[in-house]
Amino acid sequence: MGASLIALSACSSDSKPAQDAEGKTQLVYATAKDIQDMNPHLYAGSMPAQGMVYESLVENTEEGIKPLLAESWEISEDGKQYTFHLREGVTFHDGEPFDAEAVKKNIEAVQRNAERHAWIKLSSRIASCEVIDTHTVQLNLTEPYYPTLVELSMTRPYVFLSPKDFVDGETKDGVEQFHGTGPYQFVEHVVDQYATFEANTAYWGGAPSVDRITAKVLPAGETTLLALQKGEINFLFTDDRGTDSIDVDAMNQLADTGEFQVVRSEPMNTKMIVANSSKKGHPIHEQAVREAIWHAIDRDTITANILNGTETTAHTLFASNVLSQEVKLEKREFDLDKAKSLLESAGWKQNEGEEVRAKEGVPLSMTLYYDSHSLSQKMQAEFIQDALKQIGFSLEILGEESTSIANRRATGDYDMLFNQTWGLAYDPQSTIAAFTTASSYLHTTSGMKQAEELYQKIEDLMKSVEEPQRQQLLSDILTMVHEEAVFIPISNGHVVIVAPSDLKGIDFKQTQYEVPFERMSFE
Repeated sequence: MGASLIALSACSSDSKPAQDAEGKTQLVYATAKDIQDMNPHLYAGSMPAQGMVYESLVENTEEGIKPLLAESWEISEDGKQYTFHLREGVTFHDGEPFDAEAVKKNIEAVQRNAERHAWIKLSSRIASCEVIDTHTVQLNLTEPYYPTLVELSMTRPYVFLSPKDFVDGETKDGVEQFHGTGPYQFVEHVVDQYATFEANTAYWGGAPSVDRITAKVLPAGETTLLALQKGEINFLFTDDRGTDSIDVDAMNQLADTGEFQVVRSEPMNTKMIVANSSKKGHPIHEQAVREAIWHAIDRDTITANILNGTETTAHTLFASNVLSQEVKLEKREFDLDKAKSLLESAGWKQNEGEEVRAKEGVPLSMTLYYDSHSLSQKMQAEFIQDALKQIGFSLEILGEESTSIANRRATGDYDMLFNQTWGLAYDPQSTIAAFTTASSYLHTTSGMKQAEELYQKIEDLMKSVEEPQRQQLLSDILTMVHEEAVFIPISNGHVVIVAPSDLKGIDFKQTQYEVPFERMSFE
C-alpha cells in the first residue's frame, strides 16, 4: 500500500545513516510493550516483530494475493484442494531447508491446537496437508472456503518455523528457538528492555540494506519524544494496537527540525466502540440505547481536535476502500436531540432535577474501557463521557492494559470498550468471522434479535463460491449489525511512521501489523 503523505520534512543534506559501534546501519524503534513470546503459532508476541522473522506461503498486496514462499498454486474446481509449488533454495535461519515436509509439520502443529485458532475459520476447514514431492504440498479442505489464501497470508498462525525449534514435535506449548525464513533473524531479547534483529544475509529475496532493527521498550509520550531528540531511538510506527507513541504535535515538531520525516498510510482500519449486546437486563442490551450513544458522539470533533486530522470520520464498520462493493447503510449523524428522543421512546426517563435517566428503577449507567497506553483513547473516552452526560447517561471510563481489555472482550465482562477492525488485508472477512467467535465478538453480537440468522449468513458467506451470492450475503450481514448498532464506528485509522529524513523506501504492507523494513535503505 502506498503512502498518502510523505513530505512533512525535507531530507537533511548532511544527515548520516544511523550506525552502531560496529558500523552497521540500524533502526531503533520505540514500543510501549515488550515483544513477548515470538512463537508465531501463538498470539502473545508482537506482530511487527514476528513479521520480520516469519513468512507465509502467499502475500496479500494491493493488487491481490501474490507469491511468497510458494511460487505458484492451483485450486481444484470444487474449491477444496490447494496445491502449492514451493520456492526452491530457501532455508530457515538455522540452516534447515524450507520444503514440503517443513510446511506439513508447521500446518499440522497449528491444527493440533485448532481450538486456539477458532477466530480464523480456515482452522476448522483444513482436513489434511500432504507432501506431494520435495517442493510441492497439497492442502485439503472439508468444504470450499473462499478466504483461504487471504488467511494463509496473515502474520500468524500459518507461517513457518524451523522444525528443529519444535518441542516434542509441537509448538502449542512453546518452542526452543525462533528461526523463520524472513528477512531478519531474532538474535537477542532482554525482557521489558529491548529486542534485536539482524539482517538475514542469506535471505532468498536478497539481504536487507538496514543491518539491524532494535525494538526498545519505552513509555509512550514524553519519554519517547525525548529519546528521539537524544538519538536513543530513530524510528516510530503505529503499533499493532493502533496506538502512536507520540502525539501529532510532537511528530510535527520533529518534522520541522528537518531530521525526521512523517509518513502516513491510506486508511487501514476502523476504530470503534464495541457494545456488549449479550448483557440481558443491562441498558447496553437495548438497541435504542446503543443507537442513542451512536447519535451522541460527535465524530467530526474527535477526528479534528483529538486526533488532529490524522484520521477520518467513520460512519460505518468498514471504510469504502475495504469493501469490493457498495453497501448502502443509513448514516447516523451527530444529533443529541435524536439521541434523547430514542431514549424517551424506549422508556428511559429523566426526572426533573436528576442527572441520570432511569427505567423501572434501573439507572442508565455503564462503563467504557480504553487502552491505558493510548492517550487518544483516554481523551476520546472523556469526550464521550461528557457527551453522554448531556443526554442523561452516567458513564464511567476505565483505562486498562490491552491484554486485560482483550480478556474482557473474550469473557463478556464489559459494557463497552474501544477496539478496531482487523484491518485492510484481513477485512471484511476476518472481522465478520470474528462475530461468531467467543474470543472476539460473540458477546457483541449474540444479544442481537436476529443473531442466529446472522451467524447462518456468515457461515454461508464463508463457503459460497458464487460472487453474486457473496455480495448479497455481505450486504445482509453488514446491514444487520449496522441497524442494531453493536459496533459504533468512530474513525478510520492509519499507520504512521516517523523515520530519519535520509531513510528511503518507506512503504506499507496491506496490513497494519507489519512494517516492511527489508525495503528500506539509507541514502
